[in-house]
Amino acid sequence: MAIEINGAASQATPRPGQCLRTFLREQGNFGVKKGCDGGDCGACTVHVDGTPVHSCIYPAVRAEGKAVTTIEGLATADGLHPVQEQFLEAQGFQCGFCTAGMMMTAATFDDEQRANLPRNLKGNLCRCTGYRSIADAVCGHGPDAHGPDAHGPDAHGPDAQDAGADVSGAQSPAAVEPKSGQLGDNVPAPAGPAVVTGTARYALDVPADQLPGLLHLKLVRSPHPHARIVSINKAPALAVPGVVAVFTHEDAPQQLFSTAQHEHYTDDPDDTRVLDNVVRFIGQRVAAVVAESVGAAEAGARALEVEYELLDAVFTPLEAILPGAPVIHGDKDAVATRIARPLDNVVAEVHAELGSVEEGFAAADFVHEHTYRTQRVQHVAMETHSAIAWLDEDGRLMVRSSSQVPFLVKRTLVRLFDLPEESVRVVAGRVGGGFGGKQEVLTEDLVALAALALKRPVQLEFTRTEQFMATTTRHPFTIKLKAGANRDGYLTALQLDVITNTGAYGNHAPGVMFHGCGESLAVYKCVNKKVDAQAVYTNTVPAGAFRGYGLSQMIFAIESAIDELAVGIGMDPLDFRLKNMVRPGDHMLSTTPEPEEDVHYGSYGLDQCVSLVRDALDRGKERYRAAGLDDLGPEWVTGEGTALSMIDTVPPRGHFAHTRVSLEADGRFAVDVGTAEFGNGTTTVHAQLAATALGTSAYAIQVRQSDTDLVEHDTGAFGSAGTVVAGKATLAAALELATRIQTVAASLTGVPLADCRLVDGAVECGDRSVPMKEIYDAARLQGVRLATDGNWGGTPRSVAFNVHGFRVAVNTGTGELRILQSVQAADAGVVVNPRQCRGQIEGGIAQALGATLYEEVKVDDSGHVTTDILRQYHIPSFADVPRSEVYFAKTNDSTGPLGAKSMSESPFNPVAPALANAIRNATGVRFGELPIARDKIYLALRDRTLVPN
Repeated sequence: MAIEINGAASQATPRPGQCLRTFLREQGNFGVKKGCDGGDCGACTVHVDGTPVHSCIYPAVRAEGKAVTTIEGLATADGLHPVQEQFLEAQGFQCGFCTAGMMMTAATFDDEQRANLPRNLKGNLCRCTGYRSIADAVCGHGPDAHGPDAHGPDAHGPDAQDAGADVSGAQSPAAVEPKSGQLGDNVPAPAGPAVVTGTARYALDVPADQLPGLLHLKLVRSPHPHARIVSINKAPALAVPGVVAVFTHEDAPQQLFSTAQHEHYTDDPDDTRVLDNVVRFIGQRVAAVVAESVGAAEAGARALEVEYELLDAVFTPLEAILPGAPVIHGDKDAVATRIARPLDNVVAEVHAELGSVEEGFAAADFVHEHTYRTQRVQHVAMETHSAIAWLDEDGRLMVRSSSQVPFLVKRTLVRLFDLPEESVRVVAGRVGGGFGGKQEVLTEDLVALAALALKRPVQLEFTRTEQFMATTTRHPFTIKLKAGANRDGYLTALQLDVITNTGAYGNHAPGVMFHGCGESLAVYKCVNKKVDAQAVYTNTVPAGAFRGYGLSQMIFAIESAIDELAVGIGMDPLDFRLKNMVRPGDHMLSTTPEPEEDVHYGSYGLDQCVSLVRDALDRGKERYRAAGLDDLGPEWVTGEGTALSMIDTVPPRGHFAHTRVSLEADGRFAVDVGTAEFGNGTTTVHAQLAATALGTSAYAIQVRQSDTDLVEHDTGAFGSAGTVVAGKATLAAALELATRIQTVAASLTGVPLADCRLVDGAVECGDRSVPMKEIYDAARLQGVRLATDGNWGGTPRSVAFNVHGFRVAVNTGTGELRILQSVQAADAGVVVNPRQCRGQIEGGIAQALGATLYEEVKVDDSGHVTTDILRQYHIPSFADVPRSEVYFAKTNDSTGPLGAKSMSESPFNPVAPALANAIRNATGVRFGELPIARDKIYLALRDRTLVPN
């Protein structure tokens, strides 16, 4: 019996053992996504005879004789399904990779199920949104819905407007009057219709007829933490039917490079080869098997025979820096590879002292000493790493990748394979989440190697297990901290001894270490500061770029210590912060005696953020008291905690963007940018910035992006640079184009240039309105090019601020933690799109809560990752995430485009210390190691008498 797919009988027959997900994708239903292949994430959800199922674990043969509906078939001839309309209206997505599965599940809900979303959405995971917008979408709350159901408690507190902004995010908090489709308006994501209909195209969503002869690549990975490859016998693998080729270290470029991608590749050590004859962690790639199918490639990988010579391994950084420890990159030259001390396993280090901490501690009335530890955390972008490479008809290498940095990927491939720049093109489709994890080259080099050799298209897609064991994680930090304060409430000394675990390779190790030791210290005035930090190799899964880039780890320690100092001198923690935090005119100092010369207070809203959070917590406490909810019982204790953070709005030493804006023949505008879209909202921001400059609406702007053929260069979408760097380039190009259009209009009408004003679809010249189509035609006749270029180099830079507050309850008998209130205030300058910015903050809070409470990539004593599937690695589900109140300071940044600042990474940073401080305030116990799991709370309370507050 045939399988009916979206109302039509399929002529294909499933292969033995094939799951429904892969079968449906082979029939062109690309809205069915792969997030886990274990029934854990829900991205693959479809309907079988009207019942939602996870198609990755549903045998395709069971669907024979049944009706299967995918997201592509959810709409009818009359229009979108109601749930699709609701997701559009509420913008219930960011990267959108999970959205189809989320909608397919929600489309079957009745009123009773919608009333219990924590239970009924437990099988669908989202990494981007924090779930609030998804709840609004499922329950039919549009963008202007207000009240507790739409935005959680205190959506309209009595002081919300006066304090800074409507927590709902429905209004612009900046001192601008938003115009439809321009700055300050809640413009929906341009890709929204494609996302909700399943037609948005991610990296591997390419029809088979566009890539004839497509081959599949699978990797043989090391079972050992440290070994030298003695020999590889390809013959057994090549004997597997369908296997076309096997590539080993003998077939790959010998050049050293780093998988990390930065504007300056010299920022990272050259310690990696495409395929190496020495493996340094369990999961390192040993060989690439290329075959006609995924199954044949996997069989070939299993058949490959590899002989290893085992080497001594070391798994912790404290052991790795001991004399006589196994040396992981001892074969590398320190100068050539930019490894600080390869024979000592030290990738990078910094040693600095400002003032004298010895004198500072002598002057202190209270000193806090503690060792803080943060764990490995995985990005868990719903779309795993993937890439396709092929040669076009001119022999040009084409790469389609799930990447945050397509231009840097191109540069790396050119360097590795010694290719002319013009012979390589890299395109990123819509990217299913990044969080820093896709600021690497982990798949593109391998598919390029195979495609160049075989002259056929080659595809590589990581499994979820490969994501955990063989990509990158957040750097674990061990921070030995000592801090002092006097009775007057001033910091006297800050001293930190920091060890970071970079794993087997040093990708991002120097940058994460230096950045972590930067703004976390610089936000506080203290004349005596000392930092000793080392990034250290171990034989474990490599660390890399992760949201916050080292700041979240350091801020956890420093903000925890700030609270301890305040308690120690008997001062309110927020008052202590207000007394010691930097203000305009203060130098922002961390490890150098002089501040970064290009970092300025483009605007300052930290004081507003502190007030907003304090006031919201006070209102929340009063709200609970008035409702009679403040007495939870004798076994419960409650407490409040806060933390602040500062971040430079752009990475140092240059972050470049080139944009082109043009008037098209139909009277609309096109914006060509290099930045990738992965839920960060840059597409919408570019459209709004251009629309504001051109006097039109974002709806009249088409954004084309993330293609190395479109523009000259773009460093990439990382370091929160999408708005403040690429947006700055877009604004410059759009302003210049506006002037050119006015000039053409003035020449047509004889009206002075100053009296020609751009409006939506036309130019008003006195009493005459000239349509843009007429302007386009006139410019062609005049030989005027109505396409302009904008560039920005990432300097000068400003600073952005976030303050988070929690009110919690802890059960002293069981260790249960309840978050009663979650509040974040952000200084994002003039907020280009309040709803979208609010979503970024909510997503950052949710991800940070996971990292604070339960997420951990666990590595056993042999170096093996034991949490290698989603059901073993707990990311927040719908039921785990409280609704957070989000407020914006009213500032206007002098360096950002139209006053805007960055706001992608920074919401993550203050969450862990704020929650730890709230638990400390409630229980008297300081938790200095993440995650703060319930069992840790229980054991700590069991073993220690409560300290009265």
